[in-house]
Amino acid sequence: MTDVRKPLVAGNWKMNGSIALLNEFSGYFADKREFDCERVICPPSVFISTANTLMKPLGFAVAGQDVSALDEGAHTGDLSATMMAEAGCQYTIVGHSERRTDHNESNQLIADKAKALLAAGVIPISCVGEPLEVREQGQEQAFVADQLSALFSTVDLNELAQVVIAYEPIWAIGTGVTASPEQAQDMHAFIRSAIAAISADAAARIRLLYGGSVKPSNAEELFSQTDIDGGLIGGASLKPEDFAAICQAAKS
Repeated sequence: MTDVRKPLVAGNWKMNGSIALLNEFSGYFADKREFDCERVICPPSVFISTANTLMKPLGFAVAGQDVSALDEGAHTGDLSATMMAEAGCQYTIVGHSERRTDHNESNQLIADKAKALLAAGVIPISCVGEPLEVREQGQEQAFVADQLSALFSTVDLNELAQVVIAYEPIWAIGTGVTASPEQAQDMHAFIRSAIAAISADAAARIRLLYGGSVKPSNAEELFSQTDIDGGLIGGASLKPEDFAAICQAAKS
């Protein structure tokens, strides 16, 4: 990890959480501010305002879990990138495998969402990752390369280094099965090399996160890998003590 890549740990609450949980988090972290990583909390959108009030003073950034690629209009239930920015989101997740599967989101749509966020001054956390059958066929790099290709062709080159890319093998999300540190590092190295083919500067600066059943017991070994700059955390991010332990494992 180079000096310019400050570790980042983001907690994706998915469709979980409450104001009570945010109060629990703010109480737990009130006297715990010495971390060597950037900490991000991604609550459901209805709790973004409360998260800003409670968690930003404690050194957390706040993120959305999804965004529309559209600017405005008759799109009931959708939230634009400008709205996310005005709501106080510094980051927003795009392309999580659950969105890709549940809402049939294409690689190009996800790239368009990332571009809209960048235009609004919000950093996208763009997710990539392969299902188990693809890995069993030995096609995981080609699969992820297709996901990256849409992003690379849509986002301006001078903005690429601002994007955060999260590698989440679908077979390890919420299953309790974690990619080995070697498997995770191999894919992160592949992603960085794909970026380097476009821009060596962007490859050196872009932060790559690992997600997929990260927990306190395996975080340090995962984060110690050369090309892993932190994590996108699911279930463990709902427990303040677990999330704190994972953040402690992320060091420059």
